[in-house]
Amino acid sequence: MDIKNNILEAIGETPLVRLNKVVPDGAAKILVKCEFMNPAGSIKDRMAAHIIKKAEERGDLKPGGVIVENTSGNTGMGIAMAAAVKGYRCVFTMPDKMSQEKINMMRAFGAEVIITPTDVPGDSPEHYVNRAKAIAAETPGAFYVNQYHSPDNIEAHYLTSGPEILRQTDGKFDAFMGPTGTGGTVSGISKAIKEKAPHVRTIGVDILGSVHFHLFHTGTMPTPYVYKVEGIGEDIKCDAMDFTHVDDMVQVNDRDSLLMARRLVKEEGLFCGGSCGSVIHAAVEYAKTLGPDKTIVAILADSGSRYISKHLSDDWMRDNGMLEKGEDLGLVEDLLQDADRAVHTVAPTDPIQHVIARMRQYGVSQMPIVANGSRPETIVHEVDVLRALHSGKASYSSPVSEVANPIGGLVYPKARIEELFPILENDRVAVVVDANKLVGVVSQIDLVDFLAKRQPQHN
Repeated sequence: MDIKNNILEAIGETPLVRLNKVVPDGAAKILVKCEFMNPAGSIKDRMAAHIIKKAEERGDLKPGGVIVENTSGNTGMGIAMAAAVKGYRCVFTMPDKMSQEKINMMRAFGAEVIITPTDVPGDSPEHYVNRAKAIAAETPGAFYVNQYHSPDNIEAHYLTSGPEILRQTDGKFDAFMGPTGTGGTVSGISKAIKEKAPHVRTIGVDILGSVHFHLFHTGTMPTPYVYKVEGIGEDIKCDAMDFTHVDDMVQVNDRDSLLMARRLVKEEGLFCGGSCGSVIHAAVEYAKTLGPDKTIVAILADSGSRYISKHLSDDWMRDNGMLEKGEDLGLVEDLLQDADRAVHTVAPTDPIQHVIARMRQYGVSQMPIVANGSRPETIVHEVDVLRALHSGKASYSSPVSEVANPIGGLVYPKARIEELFPILENDRVAVVVDANKLVGVVSQIDLVDFLAKRQPQHN
């Protein structure tokens, strides 16, 4: 008989499966480690169970204790599952860009989930990492998991994931590729692989907007920005991302990642998440360069069950400019460089009369409202002024803050131009921000002009 004492004993020993349809002819073979088949649906089950076990052994986590962590969802679910088995209370902080499915699943395990803003600097008290640290510090009996900086994160994959891959392949493969979130997965597996099969090339996969790629290649911190794919990348330097045994780092974008994730479901029958698309898109590109006699092992980190309302939804993909047909139009920063226009703003205390004069002077129909050089949170459009004056809500001497509206379309220079389409349909302009500073405003006519210049000219 093979009976598990509890669900935690079912973690690991996930299958290795060959990809067939998404890999082109003449490319290397790609084998995927199906980590989405772990009990709570992701590779993070391994790390969660290991970190809790080590904390209990050290006495950092005692019966009746509270587990606190910042998570993008997968670690939270792994911890919440383990806590349910062991009888601990959980409190998680989570960025607001994460799927509702993840929030609901963690709460189903009995965890308390606190949602924090995504687009804040890494040193902000509202950043989900700092919020978790503060909660842990003020909660009696709390154990802060600290997955981003814990050596136990790396050790979990060094002891389990890496040896499994080596055993399943007999060490007969040429490259390993995995997603870099906290970094523990790639760091731990790469370390285990290099000890037994030093010929294997280990490659981390990062997402545009994250810091790992830049850190690996330059050793310096770039300015991170928001991206759509969940479970990959980070906006802070993580001690669990140890580059010692990593040979290379490659980078992919949101659209390529999510389209490949959808292909994995529809063509390979692998019900996996968005970061899986990131890894496999990169793996397919690398496989083309290696040739048919080589083998790549790649990680499929989590399940698609937590993304039903996101990249597995045609409406969500369309709303986020991921299903636009035609040629790739480039990045927003390309459009800004092409336009080469100054950015005009007003202060919250500026009178409406002054704002009208500036709009007339610069020939614009809207202006972001900026206080003390900070990132703009509100904007005023001509129609906002018109409605306020007509209704009597405000007068010419009223401060513009009284007629301001929240910015509905905030984007980053590295966003794809296709992502502007739904913004310009629903909000009148897109406001471009980098490093929490305003760098541009894109209107519909700006986009039209940009596209017109790309068209062949006819006499």
